[in-house]
This record gives sequence, C-alpha cells and structure tokens, in this order.
Amino acid sequence: MDVMKMDKLNMAERYCALVIGILFLILGIAGFIPALLSVPGTNASYIPADVAPGAYSAGFGYLFGIFPTNFLHNLVHAAVGIFGIASYTSASSARVFNRFFAVSYILIAILGMIPAANTVFGLMPIFGGNVLLNGLTAVAALYYGIVLPAKLNDVAVVRNI
Repeated sequence: MDVMKMDKLNMAERYCALVIGILFLILGIAGFIPALLSVPGTNASYIPADVAPGAYSAGFGYLFGIFPTNFLHNLVHAAVGIFGIASYTSASSARVFNRFFAVSYILIAILGMIPAANTVFGLMPIFGGNVLLNGLTAVAALYYGIVLPAKLNDVAVVRNI
C-alpha cells in the first residue's frame, strides 16, 4: 500500500477516536449539570421499581431528556471520552481504542435491549436513547477500526482482527 493511503487511513482512525472521545467527554460532563437533566417523575423518566436506591439513583435523570444517566454513567462516559482523546496521539493507539470500543459498545447496546440487564445489574442505565447512541458509535468505531483498514490492505476482516 502506498504511503498516501496509509496516512489517510491512519488519520481517519485517529479522527474517529477523537470524535468519539469528544462526544463521550461532553456527554459525561453534561450529565453532571443538573439543568441538562430531566428529573424523574416530571416526564416519562423513571427509576425501575426493582432497583434499590443507592448507586443507581444517585444523580439519575434523562440527559437532554433523551439519555438516561446517573453519576456512575457520567463517570464512565467521561473516562471513555478521555481515553478516546488520548488515543488520538498515535494511529496504533487509535486503532486499539476503536476496536475495543466497537466490541464493548456493541455488547453494551445488546445488554440495553435485555430487560433484566438494561440497568447493568442495578449500577447504571443503558436503556432508551443509550441503546441507539451506543450502537451507532460502536458501528462507526467498527468501521474505522476494523473494516476500513482491512479494505485498504486488501485483507479479509477476519484476518485483520
């Protein structure tokens, strides 16, 4: 592969990690701002009855009225955002971040669709708008971290992983 294609691929992977990092850092920080949360009971948001008060209910609300979140969820989003931004520094770290993110967040999106697991076993909400957010960002990371490198290297995706 020529150097020009490789540079474009590396930058695409790096920008994907950077964009995901910025998005998740913004979501993580925004979740700590009370004015951006819908308070449970004032609209369709809720804390499931089978979840004990405590870690799950601390800071619970709907971010922008769409994404259910709580204190722990905001910390996770901020940490993922920081890792994404930090991985922008090199193509190899961006590729590792994108691949790990894609696999992890596809699994998290699937968990969000399972009623018994959509609160990560009582720790944080991953249902509702989170399923769509997690699924779409995971597909982007999958494309830029696995599919695109395989296409540009003329290698089967299975061999590239």
